[in-house]
Amino acid sequence: MVGRAAALLIVAGALVAWFEAAPHLGGVSTWDDVAIVAIVLMPGMFSLTWLALPVWRRPKELAIGVGVLAVATVVLSEAGVPVFANIAKFAAVSGAGLLFLSAFDQLSWTVIVALIIPWVDAYSVWRGPTRSITENHPAVFSKLSVAFVVPGGGSARLGLPDILFFSVFLGASVRWGLRPTWTWLAMTAGLGITIALTTVWNTSGLPALPAIALGFLLPNVDLIWKQLATARAARASS
Repeated sequence: MVGRAAALLIVAGALVAWFEAAPHLGGVSTWDDVAIVAIVLMPGMFSLTWLALPVWRRPKELAIGVGVLAVATVVLSEAGVPVFANIAKFAAVSGAGLLFLSAFDQLSWTVIVALIIPWVDAYSVWRGPTRSITENHPAVFSKLSVAFVVPGGGSARLGLPDILFFSVFLGASVRWGLRPTWTWLAMTAGLGITIALTTVWNTSGLPALPAIALGFLLPNVDLIWKQLATARAARASS
């Protein structure tokens, strides 16, 4: 646990240093930006979620930590310290995802959520409230998302629900003995592909939750099927 905490602080420090320095660097090509976000920044940020995974077993301490981080996000934002506010926001929402995991008593509930949320997210991004916010209220979207800053000061953004469910599904892969390493890799890769497709199709944004949900389901489909079948057999025999 001490090793994870030390690694978490090192990674967080490296991310803060990058986000502080990036606006002062010369701009690069669009595809260089995509590569930096997909290959370096997103895996770097979500490695914080990976390193924090053991805290899901300590809900009381986790709830306190989420509250402290949420307050810190507001205070740092108001104080004009956006980089630290960005990291605190990410940590607060990731922690909330791990806390939310305790509400799922059965693997089947998590699977149902993973099957439903991509459609909800797609509707929201293409026709619903997410589209309205991103197009008409960019300042609100900034508050409801986390930035991945690239050289020159531009940024890619992920909405807070994307970060929340990444944490939920990664935590679920641990809680139910699935494949957490492959789950983390698949979800992170899916987000990178989503960023790349956004650039290829020259659109303002694509829903990220389909990639996250698939990243949870695909590497674990056989284990999920076996566990659900075992649960059905146990209910039938009782």
